[in-house]
Amino acid sequence: MNLLSRLLPTPGRSVILLVIWLMLNVTVSPGHIILGAVFAIAIPLLCAPLQISQPRIKKPLKALKYFFMVLGDVVIANVQVAILVLGPMSRIKPGFVAVPLDLTEIKPITMLASTVTMTPGTVTAELSKDKRYLYVHVLQMPDDEQEVIRLIKDRYESAIKEMFQC
Repeated sequence: MNLLSRLLPTPGRSVILLVIWLMLNVTVSPGHIILGAVFAIAIPLLCAPLQISQPRIKKPLKALKYFFMVLGDVVIANVQVAILVLGPMSRIKPGFVAVPLDLTEIKPITMLASTVTMTPGTVTAELSKDKRYLYVHVLQMPDDEQEVIRLIKDRYESAIKEMFQC
């Protein structure tokens, strides 16, 4: 490991920290640039030992495709939820479902949980202690809860598995 990579273990974060520092102080004076640079170097150095190794996205084009798929799902779900909420309350049938997970690493599980929560009409309520089930609250529970499980597993979990190659 060379000196530069030891000083800047995460250069992207250091740049972001410096930019945020300058934006918060609304100045680009030399003193603030130097102080911001010190923070931008020191904070990642202090936090580096706390980082847990996580899998990386191995197929970035799949990640891009996933992003646009989720974006489209969010738009469609917003319309569906608006129609549901503006209609008679008797049409709303909330419920919980336990989604069995094939994912084992926390980063892909977090991505799945975040996707479920971002999509209107569903919220990730909890991850089981053994990380084998994701408990999801559904605003409109179908008669067969397997529909919800299949949707989450086939549409989102399988795409995340492809992205991370796990």
